[in-house]
Amino acid sequence: MQEESRSISENVTWGQRKRFADGKVSLPYGQFLGYEKGKDGLPRIVESEAVTVRLIYRLFLEGKTQSGIAKHLTQSGVPTPSGKVKWPVSTVESILTNEKYKGDAMLQKTFTVDFLTKKKKVNEGEIPQYYVENSHPAVIEPEIFDIVQFEMKRRKEKGGHHSGASCFSSKLVCGECGHFYGSKVWHSTSKYRRTILQCNYKFKGSEKCGTPHFDEATLKQLFLNAFNQLITNKYEIMENCEMIKQVLTDNAALNSEAENLQSEIAVVTELIHQCVDENARSVIDQVEYQQRYNGLVARYEKAKNTLEKIEELRQARRVKREQLDAFLATLLRQDSVLIEFDETLWFAVMDKVTVYASMISSLLLGMVW
Repeated sequence: MQEESRSISENVTWGQRKRFADGKVSLPYGQFLGYEKGKDGLPRIVESEAVTVRLIYRLFLEGKTQSGIAKHLTQSGVPTPSGKVKWPVSTVESILTNEKYKGDAMLQKTFTVDFLTKKKKVNEGEIPQYYVENSHPAVIEPEIFDIVQFEMKRRKEKGGHHSGASCFSSKLVCGECGHFYGSKVWHSTSKYRRTILQCNYKFKGSEKCGTPHFDEATLKQLFLNAFNQLITNKYEIMENCEMIKQVLTDNAALNSEAENLQSEIAVVTELIHQCVDENARSVIDQVEYQQRYNGLVARYEKAKNTLEKIEELRQARRVKREQLDAFLATLLRQDSVLIEFDETLWFAVMDKVTVYASMISSLLLGMVW
């Protein structure tokens, strides 16, 4: 019986790897939002579910965290991929990072290590992996998917400060010390209990920060006042924003530099191959060979590292373009002044709020630019 199980397992594994090598994608459709198995055996988009996937990506780019998105979906009554009511943060994280939503597929991410218990582990190079581009229809545009990965990396590099506790978390910055504002509870055990927003490092430095604290009601009203001022001059502001966008998101010079570096990398790669081939075919001074080889490798690494930095800059500008486009679209749709605070609007137009000590009754609202 044990040998029979082993034989079946090996046959199934061989069949799976053959499909992987052929670039054929199969998904756990019962647990995978946005796709179903098509008649040709490949993933087919389920539009009613794809709407939720696109919403998750949009909310993330508007500034919400994975936990904030999970909370929003749960409160909105949107079912999880498995049909449950409560959204785990890990499910949102998985949807935001799974390359299959942009139409690609990394195959054999995990493999079975025990054919009897069916125990699996993450593939860390033990067996071949296959990355298939354009293997099936994309729910998310590839550029948007890549922008989300860039934004996720950027938030992590901020040192974990991007919080989703409230819509004001990770948005308010102290103009003196540069640290974020956070929620503080005053008079927690009395009838005078209140929650305020205050610089997290107000009392931690050698000198106390002079920036003021605010309650959420005050901040919401200040946002309403500022946004309504934008509405009254929105067409002039939109025209100026379009000009700013052209300057901030122009990648022409970076694209040209990237092309030159790619050519340099191709040339140096060929020179390295020639160098190694020459050393293999003829007797040459090994000290001279090593110096020549090391020089070419250093030249290759320099070009490669510079290209990576340029790609990061290009991606950052793509993110900025998406943010500005979202801001302009939001502004265009808004025809009347706001009467009540709109959290979705706050996320759509706000990048950060910098609070200064002199701003006792007003805030400098830093929009997406």
